[in-house]
Amino acid sequence: MEIKNFKLSNVGRFGDLDIQFAPTPTHCSNITVLVGNNGSGKTTILNSLNICLSWLVAKIRSNKGNGKYLVDQDIRNGASGAVLSIGITDLSHPRAAGSDPGSENELFVWGAARSRQEGAASGRGYLNEVRLLADHYRTQLTADDNASLPLIAYYPAERCVLDIPLKITSKQASDQLDGYDTSFNGGADFRGFFEWFREREDSENEDGISDTALAEMAEKFGTDSDAWKALSNLKASTRDRQLTAVRSALTAFMPYVTNLRVQRKPHLHMVIDKHGATFNVTQLSLGEKSMIALVGDMARRLAMMNPSMDNPLHGDGIVLIDEVELRMDPQWQLVLIAQLSATFPNCQFVLTTRSPLIIGDTKGVLVYLLDDGDSSE
Repeated sequence: MEIKNFKLSNVGRFGDLDIQFAPTPTHCSNITVLVGNNGSGKTTILNSLNICLSWLVAKIRSNKGNGKYLVDQDIRNGASGAVLSIGITDLSHPRAAGSDPGSENELFVWGAARSRQEGAASGRGYLNEVRLLADHYRTQLTADDNASLPLIAYYPAERCVLDIPLKITSKQASDQLDGYDTSFNGGADFRGFFEWFREREDSENEDGISDTALAEMAEKFGTDSDAWKALSNLKASTRDRQLTAVRSALTAFMPYVTNLRVQRKPHLHMVIDKHGATFNVTQLSLGEKSMIALVGDMARRLAMMNPSMDNPLHGDGIVLIDEVELRMDPQWQLVLIAQLSATFPNCQFVLTTRSPLIIGDTKGVLVYLLDDGDSSE
């Protein structure tokens, strides 16, 4: 699934805007970057994409589901109304599979509209195509419980990591459709990520071999012993698939950190190995914690939505990230796009940034400069 084009009419600072998203015939990357200063309209575009995509998520959940609407504040000053239109290609749908590029069958087009006089109005003609696409995924899930779903997630600039909760107050969701939870309600819930991790690891330890047992075996017999190797192999075979995907993604982004886990002695806390030493996660910088939460959240959603894939990080989807450089060290900014493409190769990313380092050394990436309601490639 990929966004091919997007149109805004009288939304925010934009009169009429019609843009395409990578990959395109001239840009092979799966990443589009919107660059501009504060007030240039970057967030307006992401929020507008969010509105359109929320209808697909809602309709996949239920054929009677409703997505988000434009509000009066979204309408450009002096305009009587605003219109959004998104064009998505999804070759898993029989109608689009094998169609000619650019043909009517290839694209599924829907949108949202609002008039100052009439109030919120989605418009019947705008939602027929999203219903058609959502019905396809619901049919697949009915026929096969292990069918894959596309990741659709939005991470706004307000995302943050305030604390690392270790006391779980409610059971965490783990079904496929739960991978959409909070994706379009103000952004991903990073607190929920850490709660989810704790619960999954508890279950993993109950079903398999705990890290403590493995450490005790190593201390008693050594890591070269047949007994330790056998126990280690058994532990690997009982690893939780979703946690394995998260750990793999984190190592890809931050090679110097490994083995995110919960320790219960001398007290309950989450730790990670960094440059060979073990640290409480609360000791990490805000940037490191934010990176763990962001990458980990994407990985766990892909794992939930692709239960039968050998490597769920290769699942497809659409990810929107506002101010992607937020709290990120300069050296991370330089390699971020390459790491996103390598770790999540089948996801399409739409990023916004004010940092030139993000796009400093990337080839094939589609970049738009936004300025006073206009865009230039």
